[in-house]
Amino acid sequence: MPPLAFWSLTVALSIVTAWLCLNEKVFDRYYSLGSSSHRVMESEILSVVRSAVPPLTSKKHKGQDGRIGIIGGCQDYTGAPYFAAISALKVGADLSHVFCTKDAATVIKSYSPELIVHPVLDSPNAVEEIEKWLPRLHSLVVGPGLGREDLLLKTAKDVIEKSKARDIPVVIDADGLWLITQQPSVIHGYQKGILTPNFMEFTRLFEALHREPVDSSDYQHSAMQLSVAMGNVTVVLKGEQDVITDGSQVIACSTEGSGRRCGGQGDLLSGAMGVLAHWAYAASADGILRSVNPSMVAAFGACALTRQCNSQAFQRHGRSTTTTDMIQEISSAFKKLFDS
Repeated sequence: MPPLAFWSLTVALSIVTAWLCLNEKVFDRYYSLGSSSHRVMESEILSVVRSAVPPLTSKKHKGQDGRIGIIGGCQDYTGAPYFAAISALKVGADLSHVFCTKDAATVIKSYSPELIVHPVLDSPNAVEEIEKWLPRLHSLVVGPGLGREDLLLKTAKDVIEKSKARDIPVVIDADGLWLITQQPSVIHGYQKGILTPNFMEFTRLFEALHREPVDSSDYQHSAMQLSVAMGNVTVVLKGEQDVITDGSQVIACSTEGSGRRCGGQGDLLSGAMGVLAHWAYAASADGILRSVNPSMVAAFGACALTRQCNSQAFQRHGRSTTTTDMIQEISSAFKKLFDS
């Protein structure tokens, strides 16, 4: 081999080796560096998220980049499952399914023809109807607009169990977290499970497991405690900074958002997280992500994206910002964070 060609090959191998080592080291370094290094570390973690984003190519077929299921939607709450499902599509999923109650289906269908809506959540054989779709789904988001009726919660519980048996990533939000507070064993120890509580939901869940108040002086530590108590399930505590932990590592996502807190932002987050969970676990299976928790990668990516959407929408609309405005920013926010 000519000397120049040998030198070029050596340099290329060195670059590849350095990139693979970065994936291993980013998460291990973060917790010891402290809050003053959030900005630097977030840029590095974003590079790990970028590596999990599948490239767009004409060689793919429909469905390959994600078929996402949303479990939720009842008579009183039709907006939440729509926000989660349409956000999943806007982030890059190919197909988005909503499994809702019969009286919510027509309303949700009227919001967008892009969604596949199944009016089965309150049917007598709901679990069987949903289970037959599970082999076609890459991830599940449980909770947006679910409500707290016992029948719907039991169906959600059984669907989570079926999904775990198929090793499908499961994001649990909103009323799905109410179910977990009552029955933590439903998701305990499932490494592909992600919980996304706001402060009140986190407090209820923490106190249900620990029988003591949350330590408001150290939310990172409290979040880690909750994750450990849940068998190292990934926990995303939403707040001024989103605290993401699997009980052994913790990341704080402080991407700038805004002071506007309109209803539905959490649904955008959960929908995005469903897609990114599929991508992260697929990248891990392909050896692209090494020695990192794909759930942590997905959670951080979704938090950063949601915050970026909030910031961009607020710059345009100020106090009038709604979740619909944020969803319209997904394309440009995604490009800024992950395609740059």
